[in-house]
Amino acid sequence: MGAAMAVGWEERSGTRGAGRDGKPTVLGWLGSLNTEQNPENPFLENEEISLEEENDGGKGNGTAGGGGEERDWTTSFLLFGLYAGLIYYVVFVAPNQTPSSDVYFLKKLLNVMGDDGFQMNEVLMALWYIMGLYPFVYSMLLLPTARSEKSSVPVWPFLIVSGFLGAYGLIPYFILWRPPPPPIEETELQRWPLNFLESKLTAGITFAAGLGLLAYAGLSSGAVWKEFYQYFKASRFIHVTCMDFALMSTFAPFWVYNDMTARKWDKKGLWLLPVSLIPFLGPALYLVLRPTLSSVPTLLNPSTSEEE
Repeated sequence: MGAAMAVGWEERSGTRGAGRDGKPTVLGWLGSLNTEQNPENPFLENEEISLEEENDGGKGNGTAGGGGEERDWTTSFLLFGLYAGLIYYVVFVAPNQTPSSDVYFLKKLLNVMGDDGFQMNEVLMALWYIMGLYPFVYSMLLLPTARSEKSSVPVWPFLIVSGFLGAYGLIPYFILWRPPPPPIEETELQRWPLNFLESKLTAGITFAAGLGLLAYAGLSSGAVWKEFYQYFKASRFIHVTCMDFALMSTFAPFWVYNDMTARKWDKKGLWLLPVSLIPFLGPALYLVLRPTLSSVPTLLNPSTSEEE
């Protein structure tokens, strides 16, 4: 088999018995020896034909990121089942014992209601603001390395919706996602929103803000946490928000890995993959440390690079 592959390659390249640099190789010598002894060996001919068809097929179907293969919809069906189950749970199963309090909490958190002397739960406030930062983290992870070259469905509408619905607005895109991403024009990196999302300053501020909020919640007293737990058991708004936080934290490591591999940083930065399991802080730290897109020429559009 090895001899046949060597012979097939050498006959196409016109360097029988020689390597890519023109020097003789052992496989080339064995291949020439076998064909001299068996000039009409059908086994070798069949192997050469198979190898040529395989190479031609790879050239015709291959794209960046292995995109020549048909989409495996199993994951999409599983995600759709998960999403349907989540919506059913939120609408019909989640606790809803304090609907009037939910409206009151929402108004207080949105600063629609003025100061009435009521002190909001510190853990709830930290959770609320963390959920406001999470869409920024996902925007930096999904744009542009999680765009779909094979689908006309853009990612940005789902990112906007996630600012209001969190993971409940992002999962539909996860269902429809079809990698690989399209090539990136270098001019895109200098325009909004990529110049903002790729900025280390943006990533650093997001990480620092998240660290402060989590520390604020973590240092709260036991009584505050007990009060928050009571809210979780009775309030649909707080219950669903906690689920949203758990979902965003669960999906984040996958998108960290997707972005990491797209930037060809999956070897040097692999240690950050287990770190990304830490809710919010792990993915935010990855965004601070990851290489810039401009340092990964394979992601850029070749035509743009050639023009420059």
